[in-house]
Amino acid sequence: MSSCSKWIDVKPTDRLAESVLFQTKEGYLKALNGIYIEMSHPSLYGQFLTAGQLDAMAQYYMSTSSTQPYYYYMTYDYTQSITKAGFELAWQRAYATIANINVLMENIPDSPNSILPEPYYGLVKGEALALRAYLHLDMLRLFGPIYTTETKDVPTIPYYRDANRDISPLYTAEKITEFLLNDLNEAKELLATTDPIRTSGSKDAAPSEGKEGNAFALRQYRLNYYAVQALLARTYLWKGDNQRAWEVATQTIDAIGQADQNIFPFVTHAAATNGDNPDRLFETEVFFAIYSLNRTQMYNNLFSSAQIIPNRLAPNPGNTNMSRVEAMYDDKNDYRYKIWNTETLIGVPLVTNQKYKDHDNYSARYMIPLIRLSELYLTAAECAGSVEQASAFINELRANRGAFQLTLSDYTALQNAITNEHRREFIGEGQQFYYYKRRAFTSIPNHASLTSTKLMSINSYHVPLPDSETALRNTDER
Repeated sequence: MSSCSKWIDVKPTDRLAESVLFQTKEGYLKALNGIYIEMSHPSLYGQFLTAGQLDAMAQYYMSTSSTQPYYYYMTYDYTQSITKAGFELAWQRAYATIANINVLMENIPDSPNSILPEPYYGLVKGEALALRAYLHLDMLRLFGPIYTTETKDVPTIPYYRDANRDISPLYTAEKITEFLLNDLNEAKELLATTDPIRTSGSKDAAPSEGKEGNAFALRQYRLNYYAVQALLARTYLWKGDNQRAWEVATQTIDAIGQADQNIFPFVTHAAATNGDNPDRLFETEVFFAIYSLNRTQMYNNLFSSAQIIPNRLAPNPGNTNMSRVEAMYDDKNDYRYKIWNTETLIGVPLVTNQKYKDHDNYSARYMIPLIRLSELYLTAAECAGSVEQASAFINELRANRGAFQLTLSDYTALQNAITNEHRREFIGEGQQFYYYKRRAFTSIPNHASLTSTKLMSINSYHVPLPDSETALRNTDER
């Protein structure tokens, strides 16, 4: 993937370049690779929408100073120039990537042909549809309202499904989810018969049949068949269709756990606790991730003890206090607890989140997870028909995290357990803010103290559309 540095340019003057690019199967694969590379940009999943600003908004870290780069994200002040610029860049980058996806889609034939035969046809079109849905869903989750019967008919964001230059209307949240499900279900059908992950697993090494064979390898870095299933469950859960979310989540858990499959096995104790080269990402469980050669730079920007204290994302004011961290975990044997370590810089010891710390021999050293197995377990727990049924999913997850089993006596205890597991599970992956938003939490952890909570206004969950977008529309459209 890293070898592809250029991809489609959707400027009208480059239509000739498009026609040349799509004269060969390799051209289609190159264009698709370029889209994945674009998603690793720091304004998207290479930092902003994962370990950076979105996690600051999830209140994982502490800051009381407005000079801290993430302070206004922690306080949901969307009027400041720093937050407006950050969301602007994420929006523009997301929709530019969607535009490139649509150019690729426009050039895919209606059926397999001699240039793009099966299984390449199904893989390219299926992944492109799924990528378009993935990006639109995150724009909806970030810039749209909490999905309710009262808000589902309110215009939210555009959904671009073709490569023309026309401005898309702002569709309602209900219509957006309809588009999402259409794209994802079509992607699922295409990948069901072409994705090698269903028969051969994720294939950690590239095959030997040539450069184009990379499309069949490293399937964790592609929106593969099972990742599409998980994304369907995520979409159903967002729109409040718990029955369909339950069905998709449990069916996928069952499918990947078959004796002859076991495609995404839970991390082993040995891998998670390895002192020299620990698997902090639980690599085998990741359904879909971006491949980011700049991951070490992201870690240095956000967490490294070499970063000056006012600029770091840290769980304390810049010392060894572990109160905020320990409040998150009920068992210090939990593998997830081990991402927090103390490092010393110029004689100053500091607690650091080392989930993305680089190790030369780590096979996932360039991985930033976007969808993982545990999300399906927590979705199943949230949508289960009883506390007993839900407890089984939570305790299976905890058993594979080295944590003790829970006895959940009622619905309140269950919901607290789901929230706590969710918070531990997705640090650095940009999911926790969306969880608080979807469930309309009015009390969340407090950025300004070590362990207390703060009131959360429902309005604070709704990030305004960027100025570049509102400038395209008249007052009535807004």
